[in-house]
Amino acid sequence: MVDASIYAKFEELSPFEIKDELIRLAQVDKAGKVYLNAGRGNPNWIATRAREAFFLLGQFALTESKRTFSNEEAGIAGMPPVSGCYDRLKAWLGKRKSDPDTPGAETLEAAVDFAIMKFSFNPDAFVNELTDSIIGDHYPVPDRALVHNEAITHEYLMWAMCAGHLPHAKFDLYPVEGGTAAMCYIFKALKNARLLNAGDTIALVTPIFTPYLEMPHLEDYALKQIHISAEAEDRFQLTEEDLKPLENKTVKALFIVNPGNPSAVAMDPESIKRLVSFVKTKRPDLMILTDDVYGTFVPNFESVMGHLPHNTIGVYSFSKYFGCTGWRLGVVAVAQDNIFDKTIQSLPEATLKLLDARYKALTPKPREIKFIDRIVADSRDVALNHTAGLSLPQQVMMSLFGLVEMMDEKKLYQKACMEICERRFQLLMDGMGIEFAARPYFDRYYGVIDYEYWARKYVGDEVTDWVKKNVHPLDIAFKLAEDHGIVVLNGSGFEAPNWSVRVSFANLPDASYSSIGRGIRAVARGYLQAYRAAQGETAQP
Repeated sequence: MVDASIYAKFEELSPFEIKDELIRLAQVDKAGKVYLNAGRGNPNWIATRAREAFFLLGQFALTESKRTFSNEEAGIAGMPPVSGCYDRLKAWLGKRKSDPDTPGAETLEAAVDFAIMKFSFNPDAFVNELTDSIIGDHYPVPDRALVHNEAITHEYLMWAMCAGHLPHAKFDLYPVEGGTAAMCYIFKALKNARLLNAGDTIALVTPIFTPYLEMPHLEDYALKQIHISAEAEDRFQLTEEDLKPLENKTVKALFIVNPGNPSAVAMDPESIKRLVSFVKTKRPDLMILTDDVYGTFVPNFESVMGHLPHNTIGVYSFSKYFGCTGWRLGVVAVAQDNIFDKTIQSLPEATLKLLDARYKALTPKPREIKFIDRIVADSRDVALNHTAGLSLPQQVMMSLFGLVEMMDEKKLYQKACMEICERRFQLLMDGMGIEFAARPYFDRYYGVIDYEYWARKYVGDEVTDWVKKNVHPLDIAFKLAEDHGIVVLNGSGFEAPNWSVRVSFANLPDASYSSIGRGIRAVARGYLQAYRAAQGETAQP
């Protein structure tokens, strides 16, 4: 067996850093080894219709710019005009529909008319937001979110995040540069608003996306953590016992990734009901952040933000569902009636004066600034608030993704995405040679392969205990990389079971997952053979 000491230097590293060493090992040439990186969360599909509409819209916007003035020789034009732009777009698209060389005309026309009808938009005002924004010739105004994009994205979030339970609350949105930026901005704003202070305690529902484990430890925040472990035995759902630590009012906030990463399981209605009852009866002051990026892979998904809007900051990223990680599209949602604004107003007078001084350059009445607008200002260190906001072309792409998805009444795109993940998951299970009855609310975007669980089920406690005593948990991921060219992430880095690995079902061709399943099975078989050799038994296939 490999000397466990060689893994010591990796024990404190994030799985995303360990991955670099695994990639190096996996790419070493070895007979019969094919490099397969199942550690990446980037999907290998894209949503085409909204993109076709986007790129065609850009061509129209350039014709609009040239209407103001144009110097073709110098390559200079003006800014898209407002008056009559809707009719001009309709006429321009009419000449291009059914032309295979200009795909997207039908989609763009349908999306524009759908939005105008659904939201009662002024046609010229909406089309000009699209054309001016895709050109990108202005700063974002309003800085938090463009008017039409906010209305569209709000409705899309209700479709995507709250289809199973629509709230009565209205949310203010801040489009941001993906879920990554959302995390950074929210942590920063909670600190600056004195809602979370150094030494405060937060609770994390684990397993959880690794940065949520790592960011609170940074000296910028210096937060204490307690982990609420959603166990596989409980179908990764919160139990009454799990919620008990939250009764301690020193726990200021609860952080959830739903569906889980890496568990890939969404909170079911019973679990949500349990949390809602707990918050309303025992902790109405509890702040909650829910990161729901994978919710679109679960039919009729229910977000905590739909059930507890008063207490919750919602985070959503378009990246995974639409195959647009490179676009950096995310959104922060805070209900207009929320605990964050009320808690700020109840801070001691001395603290409020400090906050007044921080934001006094923005308004004569800094105490009236809403929490979500503080997130915007803090994202640009306040002094640069006047140039805050997600770039305008990004906001156009966000609008088009949302509109095209809402127009898909049969949810054909959603079903196709789910089918991709379901098919790959089954191929991996077949390759491993095990049977697994998929639970409800399992999104299959990722999967946690818990070696200990399966070993106890198939070869018994004695073998499993011997392996745990004699093999380092990281050995699974390293053996898969070095011997089979397969890269997965160690589950321990997500506070998942120590002897587990995370597999992404989104980023490789279907056939790869059979190979990954066989590779995992081969590593497990190797441990069994090592056990038998240690017992003086003859190795068996």
